[in-house]
Amino acid sequence: MACDTGRVRQEHLEAALPAGEDPRRYARVLARMHEAAVSGEAPPEAPRPVIGASWQRMRRLGLDPDRGQEPAPLAVAELEARRRASGLADALPILRDGLISVAEEAAHIMVVVDHDGRVLWRDGSTAVRRRADGLGFTEGVSWNEDRVGTNAIGTALVARRPLQVYSAEHYVRTHHAWTCAAAPMHDPRDGRLLGVVDLSGPAATVHATTLALVVTVARLAEAQLRNAHLAELERLRAATVPTLSKVPGRALVADRHGWVAAVSGLTPVDRISLPNSCRPGEVWLPAFGTCRLEPVPGGWLVRLAGEDAERTRPTRVTLDVRSPRGCVLTVTGSSGTWSHPLSPRHAEMLYVLAAHREGRSAAQLALDLFGDPARTVTVRAEMSRLRRQLGSILERRPYRFADDLDVVLERPAEPERILPHSVAPAIRAGGHQR
Repeated sequence: MACDTGRVRQEHLEAALPAGEDPRRYARVLARMHEAAVSGEAPPEAPRPVIGASWQRMRRLGLDPDRGQEPAPLAVAELEARRRASGLADALPILRDGLISVAEEAAHIMVVVDHDGRVLWRDGSTAVRRRADGLGFTEGVSWNEDRVGTNAIGTALVARRPLQVYSAEHYVRTHHAWTCAAAPMHDPRDGRLLGVVDLSGPAATVHATTLALVVTVARLAEAQLRNAHLAELERLRAATVPTLSKVPGRALVADRHGWVAAVSGLTPVDRISLPNSCRPGEVWLPAFGTCRLEPVPGGWLVRLAGEDAERTRPTRVTLDVRSPRGCVLTVTGSSGTWSHPLSPRHAEMLYVLAAHREGRSAAQLALDLFGDPARTVTVRAEMSRLRRQLGSILERRPYRFADDLDVVLERPAEPERILPHSVAPAIRAGGHQR
C-alpha cells in the first residue's frame, strides 16, 4: 500500500552547524545575529532561511525574547487522553528503541509531541531532564512557536520538515544553551500530521548526524504504523470477501479511512474519499459519482450506482490553508460533507487554482510552482493524481475547479503565513487577489 500524500520522499536535511565549523565560535556568531534580529537591526550575517522566517514570525507576534510565554501544563487526565488519541502510542516502542540509548549516552532527552505541539512523552538522560524541568520543558506543556519561540519542535510543525536548531537560533534566550533535532511523523492512512519526535540536549553536544538519526527513526516508526494498518486491511478483506462476492454489479469494501480492502467488478484502487461522518444511504463520491453505503464491521460496503446523479453532486468546495500544520479541502453537497487532507504540493496547486478561477495551463502552473514553465511533466503528473482523488471537482484544459462549484478560500490574515513551508513563486510573491 502506498500512502499517496505527495510528501517528498527524499528528505532535505540541513544541519544547524556548518561542516567543519567550531561550535563555540558559531554560537557566538549566532548570538550576534539573534541580538540584531530581536532589536530590529540588520544582522551581521543572514540566518538560515527557515530560522529567519521563524524569527520574523516571533517579532510580529510580539513574543518576549527573554522569557517567551509561561508554560501551562495539561492536567494528568487530559494528558493521558491526548496520548491515547494521538495515534503515536503504537510507534512509541520503535522511537524508544531507536533513540533512548543514544539520548542517554549523548546527554540528550527524547521528546514526543502531538500535532498541537503538546509534549506527550519524555525519556533519556536524567540530568538533562532536570535541566529541561527548569525551562518548563515537561510533559503536557505546549512547545509551539507561539509559546516558546523558534525551536526544532514548534518550527518543524510550521515548516513541515525535519529541522535542527542550535544555540542562539532559538528565539528565546533561555534556550540558547540547547540544541534540538526534530522530525515530523505522519499517519500512513491519511497523511495527516501526527506529531514530532525530537532529541534535545546541551548545545555543546550538537552533532550534524543527530538530525539524520532522528529522521531515520521517525520513518521506521511510520513504517510500523503502516504495517499495522496493512494488517487491519487484511483482516477486513478476509471478513468481507464472502459478502462482497454475493453483491451484484460493481462494489468495493473500504475501511473507515477510505482504504480499499477488496473490489468486485472494478479496476482495483488504493483509496477512495469518504464523507467525514459516514452514514448508510446514498452519497456522492469523487471517483465514482453516486454510490450507496452499507456498514460492515470495520468499514463500509460501497455499491456503485453508475452515472452521476445531479441531485447528489457537490455544490461547494472550501480550501482551508489557515493552519501551517495541515491544509484541507472540504466538499459539501446534498449527500453530505467530506474532507480531503492535502499534501504541501497539492495544497499549493489548489491554492493557485482557487485564486485563478478561470484556470491555469500546465505551463502557467509550472511557472507558479517552480518558476519554470518547462516543468509541465511534473505538473501534469500531480494534476492527474489530484483528479483521480477529486473526480469531477477538477476540470482540465485549462486546469480549474468545475465551473458550477462555489469555491471558498480560507486563509490567514497575514500573507506571509499562507503556506509558510512553500517556496513556490506564486505563493511567496503574494500576488494573488485577496
